[in-house]
Amino acid sequence: MSEIPVPDAEEATGVFVEHWELLFGVVYNMLGSVTDTEDVLQDAWLSWSRRGVDGIDNPRAYLVRIAVNHALQRRAVVNRRRETYVGPWLPEPLLTDEAGADDPALRTESVSMALLVVLESLSPLERAVFVLHEVFGYAHTEIAEILDRTPAAVRQVAHRARAHVHARRPLYEARPRVRREATERFVRAALGGDIAELMEILAPDVTVWTDGGGNRKPSALRPVHGRDKAVRLLTGYAKRGAGRGGAGAQAPGLELRYRRVNGDDAAVLFQDDAPYAVIVLDLTPEGDRVSALFVVSNPDKLTHVQKEDV
Repeated sequence: MSEIPVPDAEEATGVFVEHWELLFGVVYNMLGSVTDTEDVLQDAWLSWSRRGVDGIDNPRAYLVRIAVNHALQRRAVVNRRRETYVGPWLPEPLLTDEAGADDPALRTESVSMALLVVLESLSPLERAVFVLHEVFGYAHTEIAEILDRTPAAVRQVAHRARAHVHARRPLYEARPRVRREATERFVRAALGGDIAELMEILAPDVTVWTDGGGNRKPSALRPVHGRDKAVRLLTGYAKRGAGRGGAGAQAPGLELRYRRVNGDDAAVLFQDDAPYAVIVLDLTPEGDRVSALFVVSNPDKLTHVQKEDV
């Protein structure tokens, strides 16, 4: 009787670790959640460790296929969770600055918060194809093998997804210095309750998303559209902050740090060293006004936001 080959655990582990950053980036951009990404990679690791590397000519392609298919299965869980979610849903922020450079997750490829919001409107298959092709540069033939579909079918899905995204998300990306200056200017005005300055920096058709998940008050239950409504919302927050004894929204123990979130400059508020909110801006093509504002304050989505040493 022939012996059943036992996978080489050490070799399998080494190969998986070697490709971990790629796998994390692909899955995170498919799901928009650090927590779900970690769960998916755990499932992918279990599948991989049972299979082992013997007989696999291209471990990278095999691992991506495992991770993508586990992510597609996880997407159904995420969608069911969103059906009962309180208020607007935003992706879980991924800090990608030098403060966390020791964490491999922070070195992975990640798209902007604004683009992740747009990707939420795609079907799971469309999103997988878009992420693999547009973000990670996989050819349609490679994606076809990963998803077990024909290249022609993948090209059709890719065309549909790209047209959908480009119709809702301009290709323009502000220069880092412009984005940082706009972020600092907005934060000063918002925390200080400066109505005139807010009217100047917010675009007329700005949209404000506040994701508290029902766990953080105050938080709007739906996106707020238009500059006048946005200013009332933001100055209302500032007044409530002042009512708690601080200047503007500077409530006791509230500390502001500027960090990079999903590759863009952002503001992060901490209260008693715990993350309180992450604020990310999207700018107009001219780069001089805020076209969208994303505020994530749900504590469940901030567990991976750490306060760096200074």
